Amino acid sequence: MKRISGRWPSAATVIASIALFVSLSGVSYGVATGFIDSREIKNNQVRSVDLRNNQIRTRDLRNNEIRGIDIRNSTVQSRDIAINAVQGVDVEEDTLGKVPSAGTADAATTAGSVRTLKIVPLTSLAEGSTPVVLATLGPLTLRAECAAGPEARLEVSTSADNSAAGGTGFQEPDLDVSDSPFRIATLAGMGAAYAPSTAFAFAPGGQAFTGEIGMYHDAADTCRFHGHLALEG
Repeated sequence: MKRISGRWPSAATVIASIALFVSLSGVSYGVATGFIDSREIKNNQVRSVDLRNNQIRTRDLRNNEIRGIDIRNSTVQSRDIAINAVQGVDVEEDTLGKVPSAGTADAATTAGSVRTLKIVPLTSLAEGSTPVVLATLGPLTLRAECAAGPEARLEVSTSADNSAAGGTGFQEPDLDVSDSPFRIATLAGMGAAYAPSTAFAFAPGGQAFTGEIGMYHDAADTCRFHGHLALEG
């Protein structure tokens, strides 16, 4: 009978066999137990095609880990943002266009329409005190006076002939410098009283104002004025 000569495997072959056995047993163990963790997955090997659609949930993501570079441009829509969640600090102002109403306002200014809305703050005058200027525009001046009575008055002065002015109860279609000041409204009577009055004036150069001024006087000999005017020209 022939004798079969034996030959021991080399050390390299033994080490390679052991490594193969360990690797196969590890994979087999993971498959057998139905649990594969990150140790069984080579880095950067899991791709999007390996994930079932709609399976990644919020609980699978670490807080504050999704960044802007992780989101495709132009894919976030208004339905993805909570109501009132975007604030002024989140918006770059230079990227905003002009709102339609602002464009309309620019056009109105260019056309010579209302340029300024002037609020006349509450102004108090003692009876017989020096009249106070409420507004000026070009040659036109609107002032308030508290005459004896007390009597609250509104007056318009002009430095340009052929102007016009008026209010509640008084009008002058041809107001000259020599006619100034012209009274456009009066509130007289005993005790406390209040009444609003229109106030308007025009100058030949195109300046004009119109609005409403409230007048008040009380038994303490005090007159008060407040209101608003639209200035143009």
